[in-house]
Amino acid sequence: MKKATWLENLQYQFDNYMAKGTAALIGGLGVISVIIISGVALIVWLLKIAPGDGEPIDFWEAAWSGLMRTLDAGTMGGDEGWAYRFAMFVVTLGGVFIISTLIGILTSAVQGKLEELRKGRSKVIESGHTVILGWSSQVFTIISELVTANENQKNSCIVILGDKDKVEMEDEIHNNVESTGKTRVVCRSGNPIGINDLKMASLQTSKSIILLSQEKENPDAEVIKTLLAIVNNPERRPEPYHIVVEIRDPKNQSVAEMVGQDEIEVVQVGDIISRIIAQTCRQSGLSVVYTELLDFGGDEIYMKEEPALVGKTFGDSLMAYEDSTVIGLKPLNKIPLLNPPMDTVINTGDQIVAVTEDDDTLVISGLTDAKIDTQSIMEAKPARSEPEKTIILGWNWHGKKLIRELDSYVSKGSNICVVSTFPDVKDSISELSEQIKNASIDFHEGDTTDRQVLDRLNLTTFDHVIILCYSDYLEDQEADAATLMTLLHLRDISSKSGKNFSITSEMLDVRNRTLAEITEADDFIISDKIISLMLSQVSENKNLNVILQDIFDPEGSEIYLKPVENYIRQGVAVNFYTVVEAARRQGHVAIGYRLKAIEHNADKAYGVVVNPDKSVELIFDEGDKIIVIAED
Repeated sequence: MKKATWLENLQYQFDNYMAKGTAALIGGLGVISVIIISGVALIVWLLKIAPGDGEPIDFWEAAWSGLMRTLDAGTMGGDEGWAYRFAMFVVTLGGVFIISTLIGILTSAVQGKLEELRKGRSKVIESGHTVILGWSSQVFTIISELVTANENQKNSCIVILGDKDKVEMEDEIHNNVESTGKTRVVCRSGNPIGINDLKMASLQTSKSIILLSQEKENPDAEVIKTLLAIVNNPERRPEPYHIVVEIRDPKNQSVAEMVGQDEIEVVQVGDIISRIIAQTCRQSGLSVVYTELLDFGGDEIYMKEEPALVGKTFGDSLMAYEDSTVIGLKPLNKIPLLNPPMDTVINTGDQIVAVTEDDDTLVISGLTDAKIDTQSIMEAKPARSEPEKTIILGWNWHGKKLIRELDSYVSKGSNICVVSTFPDVKDSISELSEQIKNASIDFHEGDTTDRQVLDRLNLTTFDHVIILCYSDYLEDQEADAATLMTLLHLRDISSKSGKNFSITSEMLDVRNRTLAEITEADDFIISDKIISLMLSQVSENKNLNVILQDIFDPEGSEIYLKPVENYIRQGVAVNFYTVVEAARRQGHVAIGYRLKAIEHNADKAYGVVVNPDKSVELIFDEGDKIIVIAED
């Protein structure tokens, strides 16, 4: 093998040095400058070269003169004496080369740094911040909610680590989030399953971490791998993390809990969406109640220890607040309880669970006379259970879970009809016939956006209509467009037939809700916004997850909109304390009401009022509802 020549070795060493970066290049230019200036100064000193007719100068004076001409080429314009001029000319030429090269190096370094910053690869130096790992359309709702929650904080921050270009993320946030207020939003580009990339988000000093489900073929696998990267990181902090995890498939929840143990709170997307749709389709206006409870813009759920209530019962606590609504208790060192028995005694260390405007508004009123009108309280009426007919137009991945949820609510002899544009849905639901107990299942193949298909279904015979988006088959906007077309047809059918059947529509993009509202009806849109709201709430308060899961679970207490005549006499002015007392006598917790007269008014929350001031008098009419938390 031929040995490398000295010239090749020299070139190789030069290449290696040039590859060391900006600092090495600037250092090399400095060395060259010292050599040129020192060399010329030494020659001037040894040869006793003098400027013009003056005396010869020493080495240091010559070096200083050379340095000045290196930095400024115009300095040599006043030199005299050809020997001295020539020496300074050599220094000036070297200076021109060095300065121009230095400018180029610095320009490249600045451009490189800007490019690095644009890529979002630098480490975040924050503390007490919320970290969002992953990127999806849910990010915008979560940011908006956290911004609202942090309005009373001076230095709040949200850090987003997503597998996307930093500038693209910032642009999308700017376009989809109205305002970030005092909250700083910092984006970083990286893979959340990479330990080195996770370092950029400063997890060690974070307040909470939200792990989003990615829009990939197997999103839960990515979430679990990210979870492993967080909890098993050798450099992790000793204190427990507060991690909120979004899981789509119920069978993966146990795996996530094994990995995260006590450090995580799991929000099970498939179950929750299915339960919300099942509950909402049977109770018009329920989705508005959920939204009111979950977003930070109005009243939310808070917990507080209240020594003044120690020794009293849960039923007593319902009357203790004017502008807050007690809904449960959190016993000391135990999980929260939603609507416990009214005679449950409040002990030292127990916390009140209540709906209120903010954590500082949960204050006992001190009112001694609630002015309850006992004459206007009605006796409980026995609920009648009759078979129901429900039709599902469209299909997606949580359709089977939805049918199971509906079956747990309806009585024996009910029917569920599924209509889908895609024939393979028939195979998906065939196995359900043997699994459900109360309802029978029918399937019809047909285009759910086709008016002729909808007319043949005789929709006026159904009690409930559900529109599921084709999220498994179409792109998000195309799927929402199909939902909108179906919704418009349904409203036209309702208008022409004179029957106002309930419709629950699912959408993917929350921005399309505005388009849906042109139907001027209570078509409450269920979308990933509910999940985003839950993730935001649980990230701020870990204990809320148990309460929210209990609300959506068909077992135990849930939210119902019951006829006003079940509690209060119609046409009589009563305050809400009276309504609370009427509900308490039945073991229910009254948290609000819905007025039928404005149930189609989107600007007034479709007539839904949650956590009203209890002293304000109301007159309820036929068709109005009382919103309660009850077991059935």
